[in-house]
Amino acid sequence: MPRNIPSHYKPLTGSERTPIVEARHIGPVNPEESVEISVYLKDPAPEPLTERIAQVKEPQDIPRLNREDYIQRHSAKEEDIESFKAFARDHNLSIVDVDRPARKIVLRGTASAISYALATELHEYEHQGTRFRGRTGPLYLPTHLADKIESILGTDNRRQAEPHIRRFNRERTIFRAHAVQQSYTPPEVARLYDFPQDLNGSGQRIAILEFGGGFVQQDLLDYFQNLGITPIPTVTSVSVDGMQNSPTGNPDSADGEVALDIEIAGAIAPQAAIDVYFAPNTEQGFIDAVIAAILNTRFPPSVISISWGAAENEWTPQAMNTMNQAFALAAVLGITVFCTAGDKGSTDGEPGWENHVDFPASSPFVTCCGGTRLESEHGQVTSEVVWNNSPSSATGGGISAVFDLPPWQVKANVPLPPMDGQNPKRGVPDVAGDADPETGYKVRVDGVDQIVGGTSAVAPLWAGLIALANQRKMHQGQHSIGFLNPMLYSNLPALWNANALRDVLLGDNGGFSAGPDWDPCTGVGTPDGKNLIAELTR
Repeated sequence: MPRNIPSHYKPLTGSERTPIVEARHIGPVNPEESVEISVYLKDPAPEPLTERIAQVKEPQDIPRLNREDYIQRHSAKEEDIESFKAFARDHNLSIVDVDRPARKIVLRGTASAISYALATELHEYEHQGTRFRGRTGPLYLPTHLADKIESILGTDNRRQAEPHIRRFNRERTIFRAHAVQQSYTPPEVARLYDFPQDLNGSGQRIAILEFGGGFVQQDLLDYFQNLGITPIPTVTSVSVDGMQNSPTGNPDSADGEVALDIEIAGAIAPQAAIDVYFAPNTEQGFIDAVIAAILNTRFPPSVISISWGAAENEWTPQAMNTMNQAFALAAVLGITVFCTAGDKGSTDGEPGWENHVDFPASSPFVTCCGGTRLESEHGQVTSEVVWNNSPSSATGGGISAVFDLPPWQVKANVPLPPMDGQNPKRGVPDVAGDADPETGYKVRVDGVDQIVGGTSAVAPLWAGLIALANQRKMHQGQHSIGFLNPMLYSNLPALWNANALRDVLLGDNGGFSAGPDWDPCTGVGTPDGKNLIAELTR
């Protein structure tokens, strides 16, 4: 049990952690183990960004801030930082870093000191062959500090997310009725979706977030040269929380996710700079990476692609709130964020038959990407339906249990959630693209050519497309696309009439079926690149 909670302490809202049922408890952590935590302070502005963006219905309502304005209005207050510094010193914690624009303080101390300071207990567990440090229940802080803190991350370092990639399985395909297998290079998919050939992403930066694995430069050189792309895209790795580009040498590892993301985005927008952020696969690492990419002042991205996630109920509320605030910041800075809907159908792989959606894809400030099965002949699409290779894999999608229905989605006829039928909630996905591994993408991983799919492929596909759109807008002297969802939903009839979006009408993901207009399988549809860019850059 934690130490006695002092009377002037209170629980940190949203910090409750529940145990992993299947995990084996080993015992208390070594009290001398070094623990590093990220403390995120609340937005001091009278109206936080999440509240401002939550009211947006039309594209013209989206507020825009430059980075200087953001720093001036929303950085952490010096007195709040000093208050927490004093608390840290009183509890034998060292201050590793202070980032005022990110409102982040990084502290380090022994497990014993951290436990005492936050009135918790840290234990060691094992799950699926991996040991991790964990806790249960909330964290506690003095009341005057708890009211200033958004989240404290890092006490628990369990594996948080998984890559949404699916590899082609020839044996499984053989035994599936009417299965037809064909695969594509990313440029072939781009041609099927009619992406413009006169744009290459020049002048744009795409940030890709990864939480394991790595890439081999020779693979990228061979891959892009074989596609006839020269010069090859510029790819830079960025370290977050000490994580590096660390290819395992095993093409069936997370290396496959990293290669898929880079090779699709790089093939679609070959002259865009690609920055790959590597971070630990924990709540702390995930959020630190998101914020590092958004607030990168030296190499600011115009598009972010995230192909990792977990069901909403696998995250702590404090982590979701902190990340949601970061995505609201991306929206006002003009950054488009794409996240993947998941590869386990409408349950998102959670036990039982209840429907769940994936986070961060369910954030109302990102564009969620679902998956389809794309068949073609002679360079033309012959069939596109919801991706569902039941029981092995299918596109995610459904209704959030956390986020309210955004104003821009009010007219999309999102079903009411069954558990809370009086309160409309956010529906996902927003858009879709080819994801079925049986109509998958040809990639090169650790010297091996593979065919892969999963909604992981759709986020970098759309990220590349919006990089092309941003290139055109830049040539027109306009700002970047930025927050895409209000632009899509407020103009849906016009976009469908202009054939800028292709409505997917057939198929299901287990709990939901496709149909006319928006649906919880493929959102508003798949892109016609030329027509969509023409509409978005008017």
